[in-house]
Amino acid sequence: MLSAYKGKTVVLEWTNHECPYVKKHYESGNISTLQKDAAGKGVVWLQVVSSAPGKQGFVDGATAQKLNGSRKAAPAATVLDADGKIGKLYGAQTTPHIFIVNAAGQLVYKGGIDSIPTANKDDLAKAESYVSAALTAISAGKPVEKANTKPYGCAVKYAG
Repeated sequence: MLSAYKGKTVVLEWTNHECPYVKKHYESGNISTLQKDAAGKGVVWLQVVSSAPGKQGFVDGATAQKLNGSRKAAPAATVLDADGKIGKLYGAQTTPHIFIVNAAGQLVYKGGIDSIPTANKDDLAKAESYVSAALTAISAGKPVEKANTKPYGCAVKYAG
């Protein structure tokens, strides 16, 4: 999946539009801002939807595009992973769950989007943005200080 982006930093964001934690980050504009900032630095941001058919958060391509439009989301692409193969390969546990692969193809960050694991938008101003800090370090050629943090949110709704 990532071979098309060889030589680029790639953010993988597991998402489920029905999850209150995801809603917090989209309704506040937090994820959209992160996506746009990342794109401005040449980073490829991919949304991944691993919700299985019949489970919370499952979408088809047209629905995913409509959601992104209404949420002012700006991912480079949305990956539909209804069979959960990609999610299980990465070990995605929650929505949101963020993974960052650097231009050399190394996983340099995995974990939560920020430091305050709530669905409350008011907490964003006080939270440390792990994703923003990781992308800043990567663009400066430095190692990611907090490379592995605890993800939070709704469980990924895998099949079975």
